[in-house]
Amino acid sequence: MGAAGAPLEKALGDQFPEGERYFGLENFGHNCYCNSVLQALYFCVPFREQLLQYYANNKNLVDTEENLLTCLAELFTQISSQKKKTGVIAPKCFVQRLKKQNEIFRSYMHQDAHEFLKYLLNELVDILEKESQAAKSDHETTSPPEKIANGPKTALANGAQKEPLVTWVHKNFHGMLTNETRCLSCETVTARDETFFDLSLDIEQNRSITCCLKNFSSTEALNAKDKFFCDNRCSLQEAQKRMKIKSHLTSWSSI
Repeated sequence: MGAAGAPLEKALGDQFPEGERYFGLENFGHNCYCNSVLQALYFCVPFREQLLQYYANNKNLVDTEENLLTCLAELFTQISSQKKKTGVIAPKCFVQRLKKQNEIFRSYMHQDAHEFLKYLLNELVDILEKESQAAKSDHETTSPPEKIANGPKTALANGAQKEPLVTWVHKNFHGMLTNETRCLSCETVTARDETFFDLSLDIEQNRSITCCLKNFSSTEALNAKDKFFCDNRCSLQEAQKRMKIKSHLTSWSSI
């Protein structure tokens, strides 16, 4: 993209997005799967803004440990702060950290971009959760217990379960699916919610993403050898199954 940078800028002219940067990522011979995911994430604006804010809040901390999150934040900051609008950047620090952390990425074999995306998002969530827990522990250590009429205040009462931490990665990519199965004999509907960070869609030629999402939620017949065990009938019954998107990914619409 380095040689094509100037022609691209010239071709876009006044239509070049204000404050945007179009930088290619150097390919070291086997990391194209990684570069494609990084490019997609960079142009997911809500995610990028959160990551840049994270870098700004943590860049001056002396005890910040290098990890995939800090390396990714540094890379995005490096791109967004370039004076030129187009060019090429080598994601060397990020790739080195990736290889150091997971031996799967140390070979010269090409990897699946989708699997890498899932791995990266899960790693970012783990890092943010650990940082949040560490910050909470430090606060509890330095702060005296809050006194109330019946003694020290407890975080959870009556055996209530702790709410799972929702990070800004969750807010950008987390979704909820409802798996519905309707027994054709008694009409009983069984529903189960499932969380997801990504969806595997069958992409058809000349079809929109909206159309592919509709196909994803289409009804599937369960019969013959695939009959559904109905708890109400206590036997295998013919049924209809469908996956409904209860809450969806909003950030990818900006790509």
